[in-house]
Amino acid sequence: MTSDLPVLLAAVSVLSALHMGFQARRVGWSRMKYKIIPPIVTGPPEFERTFRAHQNSVEFYPIFLVLLWISGIFCNEVFAALGGLVYIVGREMYFTGYISESKRRLPGFYLVLCVLLFLIVTAAIGIFQAFLDKYL
Repeated sequence: MTSDLPVLLAAVSVLSALHMGFQARRVGWSRMKYKIIPPIVTGPPEFERTFRAHQNSVEFYPIFLVLLWISGIFCNEVFAALGGLVYIVGREMYFTGYISESKRRLPGFYLVLCVLLFLIVTAAIGIFQAFLDKYL
């Protein structure tokens, strides 16, 4: 194996996948608690918030992974991986906040948006630099 492999990006990706799995499990626990049988996605507000929090995480996950890897490969792997860890923390804040009360999701949501913005900017800078190096 070579030392050029993006180990930090891979580790953060696996950790984020485990986190997504844990969130899915929490939806399952909520289904059992409130006796909501799939494919039904409505029920008590507590269940609907849990389900919705997970769905929102699922919707953002591909965006996060693409930005994580592009930022890490084209700009800086360490900064991208640290951003990824903060993203996971923000997602957990969002998830637990949303379960308790809809308004409590906002701090985690804002943290996630800040991380995504950071990853977008670093990815764009890295791509721009690579473009200049290769074509100019």
